[in-house]
Amino acid sequence: MKSLNLLSILTLLTLFFAACNKDEEITFDPEAKLSFSTDSVLFDTVFTATGSTIRRFKIFNYNEKAINIDEIKIGGGANSPFSINVNGRQMVEGKNIKINGKDSINVLVKVNVNPTAQNQPFIVQDSILLFFNGKKDKMPLLCYGQNAIFLRNTAITSNTTWNSKLPYIVYNSLTVAENATLTIAPGSRILFHSGSTLNVKGTLVANGTTADTILFASDRTERIYEEEPGQWNGIHFYGSSKNSIINHATVKNGIAGITVDSLSSNNNPKLVLANTIVKNMQVVGFLGYHTHLAAYNNLFYNCGQYLVYGVGGGQYDFAQNTFAAFNFNFARRTSAVYLSDYISNSQFNALKVTLTNNIIWGSLEDELLIEKKSTASITTDVKNNLIKTVQASFSGNGNIVNTDPLFQNPRQGNYRLNDGSPVINKGLNLTSHPYYTRYLTEDIRAVTRIFPSELGCYEKR
Repeated sequence: MKSLNLLSILTLLTLFFAACNKDEEITFDPEAKLSFSTDSVLFDTVFTATGSTIRRFKIFNYNEKAINIDEIKIGGGANSPFSINVNGRQMVEGKNIKINGKDSINVLVKVNVNPTAQNQPFIVQDSILLFFNGKKDKMPLLCYGQNAIFLRNTAITSNTTWNSKLPYIVYNSLTVAENATLTIAPGSRILFHSGSTLNVKGTLVANGTTADTILFASDRTERIYEEEPGQWNGIHFYGSSKNSIINHATVKNGIAGITVDSLSSNNNPKLVLANTIVKNMQVVGFLGYHTHLAAYNNLFYNCGQYLVYGVGGGQYDFAQNTFAAFNFNFARRTSAVYLSDYISNSQFNALKVTLTNNIIWGSLEDELLIEKKSTASITTDVKNNLIKTVQASFSGNGNIVNTDPLFQNPRQGNYRLNDGSPVINKGLNLTSHPYYTRYLTEDIRAVTRIFPSELGCYEKR
């Protein structure tokens, strides 16, 4: 038995070393080829002076024998913005790198783009060159670079206007101080690094246009992050803030998109939010604590727990908004739009809610909840909305209950209306609304609104 075991071990060792020797044998055949997992390495927009994420590709040797790469290097040499890491070794160039037969190696590529004088995006190019068996192969490298204005823990203490020439990149925090106004021009991009917040203690006036919307989003421009929630904190309006406007903007990919934590210090809404898309928020699209929000022609969708969560009373005027809570990417058990008079036993106030010509629809049975939990008064005016609800109190007053609005393609974020939608020509005439001329004469795409309008933020025409 011992002899048999010894023989088995010797046999296994022989086979092992034979396999190793086979892997070690190198072919110098000029017809032998290497293959790549991609035909080029593309970096999406990289902001200058911040480096980038790393791209990876594989080099495959599908031959029976090993191939020795005599040299692998960046074509531009040490002056190139690109660098490579081959099998864990950082290098500009490397020599005698072997790929065994039927095996592969990993190559990591990094780029650092230096600032230029350009306002527009520019292209940075180079190649990885490989020399083996008397021939040359290459992997193209392509990066879209963009200069930017970088802000780290910055406070704006006087009236300031930002233009759209370069994107603004925020690290940690950007604070609009009390009694200061930050005005943001149409087409501007305000991008936030992970964990960053825009704090508004004064006034924010972000007035975009249909053609040049303003973007509040993460600074990660790679395609895999394009619709990814939770990449930055959000916009927070504090007690001292007043008269703020966000119009024709997109707020996306944060944790809590917009937070407003108090009532206005004057008779105006604390925030007017109009013609804006709020999407891909990890927790909530709009978070209000005893505040005054006026919201017109907005689209809210794909937020973790709530599209709108307003507690502690306050005043909410919603007209011609689309609240779509399908939550394809989140497990949700809460109503899409939740408003209450209550925060705690010591924090409760009167609540006034006006809902006109909105669509409130989603995957749950009850997507609108207006809850009275204290002795404070609640006043509601809910007319001509489409609502998914189990609350009998929302029937009547021109409301359409539990009827599919027939969006065109919710999975692709398209909440325009199909032919035959039940919300066509069901809107209440809003020409007497105090904000009619400023925000309600057109839909979110600047299509003229003709009454009776469609419900929601999109006209069918």
